[in-house]
Amino acid sequence: MLLPQLADIKAAHRRIKPFIHRTPVLNSSQLDRIFDCSLFFKCENFQRVGAFKFRGAENAVLSLSPEEKRKGVITHSSGNHAAALALAAALNEVKAMIVMPETAPKVKKNAVKGYGADITYCKPTLEAREDTVKVIMEDTGATLIHPYDNFNVICGQGTAVLEFLEDHKDLEVIIAPVGGGGLLSGTATTVKEINNRIMVIGAEPVNANDAWKSFTTGILTPSVNPVTVADGLLTSLSKLTFSVIKKRADQIITVSEESIIECMLLIWERMKIIVEPSSATVLAVVKENPGIFKGKKTGLILSGGNVDFRKLPF
Repeated sequence: MLLPQLADIKAAHRRIKPFIHRTPVLNSSQLDRIFDCSLFFKCENFQRVGAFKFRGAENAVLSLSPEEKRKGVITHSSGNHAAALALAAALNEVKAMIVMPETAPKVKKNAVKGYGADITYCKPTLEAREDTVKVIMEDTGATLIHPYDNFNVICGQGTAVLEFLEDHKDLEVIIAPVGGGGLLSGTATTVKEINNRIMVIGAEPVNANDAWKSFTTGILTPSVNPVTVADGLLTSLSKLTFSVIKKRADQIITVSEESIIECMLLIWERMKIIVEPSSATVLAVVKENPGIFKGKKTGLILSGGNVDFRKLPF
């Protein structure tokens, strides 16, 4: 299995640079005081489509051959990856076909439609999603761009921390959320090749702790009916992301639903920016483990800001 290297992530950054936003790094003296450490937030909630996912989708589309571009791209997703791939395809004049569960939030259906993708709805099961994708791929020859089990997607996701370390070389710890593991894989690969002394931690809800179980036991363990407010972190690691994470990450730390909600509200109130619950897991790790972070320069990747304002958890 070919694992991404720093050279691949640097190449991805050169490729996608004209299309992505170089997102800001923000801090808050109030939050520094509350948590007794120096916190730096890489704000991917300001990325196109409101999430880091655009980096990976754009890199994957730009890496296609002319023939693959002609036949189009496909994925199944109910969330940020669907919108990211739809926009990446539109910017490159590539047809995008998105399979979405019929139960997907209306706000997300509208976003994907707004970027011009063809949507096919299916029953809300993984089997239905995969079967529908298979049928469309057989009909069209479209290339599957998986949300995280994809080499080029992982390389794109790693570009966020590449920028982060260009702006703040002296970080001692970096925390990224982990669901399917694309962001944490790209982050750990980049960080460890640039400066092996920086600790890389994955943040995961305790109610969806399959990555923690996999990392702790060394055996890839899928998620079973996870229920968490962090809806972006429901997916399980793939063989590819697990291979990278077990080799490169230092730790995965789980956090409670209460901490996720409290930290989401803290970021909204103190920093005046909107983040989704999945993003707040990184601050929840600091809140629940003060001993690890006391006095340390800590980088947190805020993965996205797509929130359904009609269903806020607070």
